[in-house]
This record gives sequence, structure tokens and C-alpha cells, in this order.
Amino acid sequence: MTPQTLADALRGKLIVSCQAPPGDPMRETGTLVRLARSAVAGGGAAIRANEPEVVAAIAGAVDLPVIGLWKDGDVGVYITPTVRHALALVEAGADVVAADATDRPRPDGSTFAELVAAVHGAGALVMADVSTLAEGIAAAGQGADFVSTTLSGYVPGPPEQSGPDLGLVAALATAIDVPVVAEGRINTPEDAAEALARGAHSVVVGTAITAPTALTARFVAGIARP
Repeated sequence: MTPQTLADALRGKLIVSCQAPPGDPMRETGTLVRLARSAVAGGGAAIRANEPEVVAAIAGAVDLPVIGLWKDGDVGVYITPTVRHALALVEAGADVVAADATDRPRPDGSTFAELVAAVHGAGALVMADVSTLAEGIAAAGQGADFVSTTLSGYVPGPPEQSGPDLGLVAALATAIDVPVVAEGRINTPEDAAEALARGAHSVVVGTAITAPTALTARFVAGIARP
């Protein structure tokens, strides 16, 4: 699949992130495959999934593009942190590999540009997960096929926000030529629509669709009385 073909397929569409954190009851491959099938039934245009085993299972179960990532650890660069992780995702069937493209050092000493080259050489595309405008511009310059706002508010530097970083979406859409994907704290359909209005090419939603544990906790907190 070429970058333009995939970009055309995802323009103005919803990408559903089918993931679950360690220890969550939903973190089971068969369960995540059923979530992906539900996303297809609801009209999702692509699936974002974590770890090669889950990527392979979902890729074999749905007829949609799969954006694969591999979270290894929980500090520093841990979203597809090395070239090895990236190539394992391609081998598993990912059409796109999502990887941390912040300016922090990668554990194997590689650069983001080297990861991009390796993934392109293996026949897949790259989505750069960034936290700032400068990182997005740099990632586009290093060959990323898509740039996503995934890490805004989740790494040191950018301020924490309760909602999506629509300012970053708009700034990236103006500054770079590759498609910008809005991701992170998109809690409502209105958030998603506003992200598209601000210049996002596509929108990724995870927790608000596929995380019953987190959603239950929100309601519990919302009705709790002093």
C-alpha cells in the first residue's frame, strides 16, 4: 500500500485504537480481536494495535489497514523504541508502524530516520508519534508518512491537558505536507470533529471507545460523593 493510497483511505476517517494496559482484563488477544471487529462493524477505517501477536491476529481477522506499535516498558522512548521492534511489527502484518519520534535518545542508539528507512525497506509505512511542533516537522523531514499528536501531554515539556491538543494539530497541519493524525484525549465525537476542522487528516480514538475499565472508573469518580 502506497502512502497516497492509505492517505486517501483514511482522509476524514476514524482510526480505532484497540489496546489494553498491563493487568487489564481486556488485555487478551482474542478480546482485542473482537474489539477490532466491533470497530469495523461500527465504521472504523483502520485499527491501531499494540504488540506483534495482537497485530498479527487483528491483521488476519479484519480487512482494514492495521497500524502497529510495540510498547516496551513505560519510561523514556518505549513506543516501538528500536529498529528490531519496528521490523517485528512489519513481519506481523502491520501496514503502518507507529513509533516515538520525540527528540529523546532511543535505547538501541538508532535515530528515527534509521527506523523509517528500515520500515520502508521492509515494505511498510511509518507514523511518527510526536509531542511538539518541532518534533513533527523533524519527523516529516526524516521520511515519516504520517505524523500523529499521540505524545502531546505525555512526555516532559508540553503542558498536561484534559482534552486533545488541537493547537498542535492545527500547527502541524499548517507546517508539514504529510497527513496529520489527531490522537490523545479525544473523548467525544465533537472532539473528533473539531480535530478534523482544525486540519487533522484522520483521528485516532482509543479509551473513549475500547477501554471499559477506564470508562467505568470515570463514571465511578463522577458520581462519588464527598
